[in-house]
Amino acid sequence: MTGTAGGRALKRDLAVTGLVLLACVLWLAGRIGRDDAAPAALDSTALLGTAPESFRRVTGPEPLSFPRDHAAHPGFRSEWWYFTGNLFDAQGRRYGLQFTLFRFGLPEDALPEGTDFSADAAWMAHLAVTDVETGRFLHRERFARGALDLAGATEQRWWLRDWSARRTGGGWRLAAEADTFGVDLDLRAVKPVVLPGERGYSRKGPEPGNASRYYQIPRLEASGRLRLPGRETVEVSGLAWLDREWGSSQLGPGIAGWDWFALQLDDGRDLMLYRLRTDDGEASRFSSGTLTEADGSFRTLGAQSFSLTPMRRWTDGLGVEWPVEWRVRVPEAGLDLKVRPVMDDQRWDASVIYWEGAVDAEDTESGRAVGRGYLELSGYR
Repeated sequence: MTGTAGGRALKRDLAVTGLVLLACVLWLAGRIGRDDAAPAALDSTALLGTAPESFRRVTGPEPLSFPRDHAAHPGFRSEWWYFTGNLFDAQGRRYGLQFTLFRFGLPEDALPEGTDFSADAAWMAHLAVTDVETGRFLHRERFARGALDLAGATEQRWWLRDWSARRTGGGWRLAAEADTFGVDLDLRAVKPVVLPGERGYSRKGPEPGNASRYYQIPRLEASGRLRLPGRETVEVSGLAWLDREWGSSQLGPGIAGWDWFALQLDDGRDLMLYRLRTDDGEASRFSSGTLTEADGSFRTLGAQSFSLTPMRRWTDGLGVEWPVEWRVRVPEAGLDLKVRPVMDDQRWDASVIYWEGAVDAEDTESGRAVGRGYLELSGYR
């Protein structure tokens, strides 16, 4: 085959792949056939809503086993591998980090069998760096089908094409290059696995299957390099967080979105809280969290154990108001915090619209800095 013909064939294959993946993900989001659907944006809440009966459900506690459960869980509709972190260079400049690999299970008839396009999942990866000094939120999105080794997750490696996280002796090596920026980091676990909910069974609604398997490693020491636009590669270090979930039909009807906090406190404790928002803006009774002590022991926090109160909103270019500043109270842990972003504009402008960014935590009464972390806001319109 000549170079020109080969190039045309490659472009054709890539175009077909992209259309197939887009159709599959749109199908998963329940947007095909809806007159009010915006084809360029997927509904994050719908992606976790009611799934066809062919997908497996999480219906009760089951023991998790490692490293087995670091790998993908075929048969479930959705799954993700999530790193966030706060990093600093030698001059004290600060950077936020996000790397996420999403797996969306496909129905049996989504792709033709016996072809190169045969796959049981579509994969999406998100990479972001918040460059606080310049005020830039750098973010890129990629898709791949779960075939031809383009994307996947085993006990040893999670990847989408050349973006990957490989297991090391003490954690993971994260390497991902975009067009104008990239990351190359060692992430070493300094706390053991934490199991939110009931031994990793995280209920999110009243019906069977409104739940996920959930585990975290809330504190990893990060070190390595960032490549930034117009600047040389910078050496950085800091703390990162790993968040892992999988399930089908996790969110029941009446859930409009969620607000998720992952805070690493200077006293060695780590706090994860999420508020599931109902359609009328109230917190669902299935909102939950975990508090991990400095020694790695942890306990689950029920919806009545904490409160999350929006204090300030930022309006994006589309007129959507995002609650980027919060008061976070956990009375039984002696915590009354003001959580605010390192910069307001950390909104994802991609197939899924959401806000995900680096935040600071202060003691509300004294104003003293007490930690850092990440905040995710989903379902705002």
